[in-house]
Amino acid sequence: MVSLVDELLLLAYDDASGRNRAYHLELGLGGAVMLELAMAERIDIVDKKVHVLDAAPTGDAILDEVLRRIDQDKPRKPEVLVQRVGKGLTQTVLDDLVERGVLRFERDRLLGVFPFNRYLPDDPAVEADARSRLTAAVDAGTAPDARTAALASLVHALKMHSIVFPGRNQREVRKVLKAIGEGAWGGEAARKAVEVTQTAVMMAVMAAAAATAASAGSS
Repeated sequence: MVSLVDELLLLAYDDASGRNRAYHLELGLGGAVMLELAMAERIDIVDKKVHVLDAAPTGDAILDEVLRRIDQDKPRKPEVLVQRVGKGLTQTVLDDLVERGVLRFERDRLLGVFPFNRYLPDDPAVEADARSRLTAAVDAGTAPDARTAALASLVHALKMHSIVFPGRNQREVRKVLKAIGEGAWGGEAARKAVEVTQTAVMMAVMAAAAATAASAGSS
């Protein structure tokens, strides 16, 4: 099963360098998990907090672990869960994609001295499908399904426009992605989940950026 979590990470990682190009990716991944659980009707937003509707496993190990943690905790605001769920999630998703043969791991050295990790495509069809759906949605100005709309909202929230749509008018792309995320493309529960999660990711990104700026200013 290919999840929004998988697709968002694959879009963020450069196929040539094998490295992440998106800022605050973990916050986006946290949002992707929340959206998957919402679309699977496992969670819902009630009184501005996340509540578990059904704790039954989804069949995805990453989603099921998060669902278990949410179920054992008290209801919290979406922006709080986006941060908690996303913490450390990048490496977990990378390892899972490598194990499934979607990515391959390589150890390299920068300038022949400094070691770093590269995650390169081993099954490019997964990312290609995500890009194709997003491109078709942007060209049409609407998403054909809830999953594509949710992915578009995450790309917009993380400001990944230039990564996913290089060479295109970025102002226009941002405008269309925003509209797709807010559009009446699916059921009310799914639409609400997308809008709330998109806002939660944006709030978390702004908070992280403000904290980084404050830290830099005090140093």
